[in-house]
Amino acid sequence: MKIWLDGGLQDIESARVSVFDHGLTVGDGVFETVKATDGETFALTRHLDRLTRSARGLGLPDPDLDEVRRGCAAVLAANPTPLGRIRITYTGGHGPLGSDRGEHPPTLVVALGESKRRPDSTAAVTVPWTRNERGALTGLKTTSYAENVVALARARQHGASEALFANTVGQLCEGTGSNVFVVLEGEIHTPPVASGCLAGITRALTVEWTGAKETDLPLDVLERADEVFLTSSLRDVQAVHLVDERQLPGAAGPVTAKAMRVFDERSGDDLDP
Repeated sequence: MKIWLDGGLQDIESARVSVFDHGLTVGDGVFETVKATDGETFALTRHLDRLTRSARGLGLPDPDLDEVRRGCAAVLAANPTPLGRIRITYTGGHGPLGSDRGEHPPTLVVALGESKRRPDSTAAVTVPWTRNERGALTGLKTTSYAENVVALARARQHGASEALFANTVGQLCEGTGSNVFVVLEGEIHTPPVASGCLAGITRALTVEWTGAKETDLPLDVLERADEVFLTSSLRDVQAVHLVDERQLPGAAGPVTAKAMRVFDERSGDDLDP
C-alpha cells in the first residue's frame, strides 16, 4: 500500500507525519472522501472545491489542487481496487502544543482504502446531541470528528449504520457522515444548509437531479415521513428501513427507488458532474 504525502508516493510502513502536526494535536485540518471505481474518481472537482472552502474557513492556505489531483491519480495507479475511498487530508502542519499555528507549511496526505457496495437499505437512530448551526466550524468538513465517532458508536450499539442529529432549535440536520432526505406526500425534502448540515456533494447532486426541496423540518418528521433515505459519497442514495423503533415499509419506497435509479444513471453518465 502506498500513500501520497507532501509531494510524493511513500510506502505506508515508512510514511511519517510529525507528532506535533496540528491536525493531530488540535484537529486543525480538513478532509474529503472521494469514491473511486476501477481507478476513476467521482465528482472530484466538486470535492476539491469544497476542500478549498473548508480550508479557507479554518484560515489555512488554499491547497494546491494540482498536487491533490496528482496524489489521487498516483495512489489509484499504485493501489488498484474495484471500489475504494480516497481520503484527502489537509492539516495545519507542524505546530505548537496549543491552538496557535506555527510557521510550518500544511501537511497533505492522500490515501486509498478498499470499500464495499453499501446495502440498498439501512437502519438509523436519532441521538440526544445536537449540531450547532451557528458554530465556527459549521459547514466545514474538518478533522474535528470526535462527536461523530461518539454518535456513530451509539448507532452501532443499536444495530444501525448511521446516527441522525437535530440542530440546536430542534430541526432535522444530518447524519454523522451523510445527509438525510424525507418523502412527504410524494415530494422529497432535505434540510437546508442553514440548518447546520454539511453541503454534501451527493446531497447537491440528488437535489439537482430529483428536484428535492430544501425545507426546514422538525426532527419528529422522521416519525411521519413516508420514506427516508441517506446520501453520501460512499452510500450514494441509500434507503432507510428503520428509524429508532419505527419500521418503514419495504427496502426502498417508490420515490426513494426512483431517486436511487436516477442517481445511478446520472452518475454513470458523467464522472465529474
